[in-house]
Amino acid sequence: MTSLSYGACILCPKAGAVGVIRRCMSAVAHPQPQLDLLSGAAHRRHPGVTNLKTLRLPDELQKAAYSIILSAQIKKLSDRALSLANFLWSRKRPIEDFTLRQKATSIENTLRTHTHKGEDIDDQMLEAHIKKKVFLELKKSTYHWTPIKFDEELGIVYMAARLAGGYAAVRRALNEILKRDPSFAPKSLLDFGSGLGTVAWASHSCWGDTLKEMVCVDSSGSMNTLAERLLKGDNEKAQPHLKQVYFRQFLPVSPKVQFDLVVGAFSLSELSSKKERVETLLTLWRKTSSYLVLVENGTKEGHHILMEARDVLLKKQKGMVDSSSEAYVFAPCPHEMMCPKLARLSTVPCNFGQHYYPLPLPGHPERQKETFSYLILSRSEPKKPDELDWARLIGPVLRRARHVHCHACCPDGQLQRVVVTRSKHGRDLYRCARSSDWGDRLPLVQPKEADTQSDEPVRQSSDTVENNPQSFT
Repeated sequence: MTSLSYGACILCPKAGAVGVIRRCMSAVAHPQPQLDLLSGAAHRRHPGVTNLKTLRLPDELQKAAYSIILSAQIKKLSDRALSLANFLWSRKRPIEDFTLRQKATSIENTLRTHTHKGEDIDDQMLEAHIKKKVFLELKKSTYHWTPIKFDEELGIVYMAARLAGGYAAVRRALNEILKRDPSFAPKSLLDFGSGLGTVAWASHSCWGDTLKEMVCVDSSGSMNTLAERLLKGDNEKAQPHLKQVYFRQFLPVSPKVQFDLVVGAFSLSELSSKKERVETLLTLWRKTSSYLVLVENGTKEGHHILMEARDVLLKKQKGMVDSSSEAYVFAPCPHEMMCPKLARLSTVPCNFGQHYYPLPLPGHPERQKETFSYLILSRSEPKKPDELDWARLIGPVLRRARHVHCHACCPDGQLQRVVVTRSKHGRDLYRCARSSDWGDRLPLVQPKEADTQSDEPVRQSSDTVENNPQSFT
């Protein structure tokens, strides 16, 4: 197993949350030659670091948003913004008809088992009673999904609630491409479900010198109008701060039209069925010439939606993608196998965080954290610039005296807890691990000798995952 070359102390997957640190022998007889982990960079900026410092909205965007919100004079804006943010965070996928029928059948069978038909009970009355009970039980236990209709006022509430957080999540996801593929210089962008246009702003902050065309698609005319106002600094007569941005309510029809970068941020979760999600995803992939970036809330629902998309484009579902449309996972997964969190039926989604400064509105704290999940797929196989395999850090890095605990998703498709020490893994990897954080990558390096049992067992504490974002508290 390739992950044995990463470190000898791992958490036994059968041992539960606390786990047992066990001793593993080296996978090879001789240690690997010393590799250049840093590519000339400082340890705190090693090639696996993709996290960003606390983000601010671009000045022009923040000023325009603040002006629009103040001029709207919406009553109880802070309360409404918080309520909308909580609603969006707890939003689930629409239940499928097949699943609903299965659930109804199960409830009906249970009721029939516990209902004793007497001689004086009419069959029609019994059937009506069971039907009513099934309906009431479904009504109580089924999530009632409804589409969100944005008018101008609700769009402004959404701006107060989600503009800065949405920008932070997208900007962090795009930084993965910016850092790992510095030669990528997109000329065209397609943003599906563009909302307030935050993807265009985030993309411009990364590749402003090369982007020549940005097409923003959103079915809400009101949201498109607000996005245009933001581009013009809330001044109808002014020139837009970002050039060559075009707003549409429908995706381009021609199958020949492709874009270097295609982004869908918090949009797949707003589609009404799995069939519609799959059809939209395949359309977006056909329009992608280089990278497809998908971002969702860092909840179980958001993670499941992204893994569903991953399976479709990796041809897990046969016949959905032709061989000429092969997709490769660029980030965050270091492999193309089944997500180990789903394989374990984990209650914790694969998510990441980005700190940001919100709009300066009453009730907003000075600094917040956006919790999100993302998926980046590439048309070409990601280049491997060195001889190292890289794992993704999917939990907090716990820095202790002379050792570092890392929770990683490894290229062999397994989750492992690794204890990195200077004596076993070398000075460079040890210092890189201390400088890394949740969401970064860390190279898999052969330890100098087999590790012994750690003095301090790795424990999964309650603060390892933030299921509720700080921005909503």
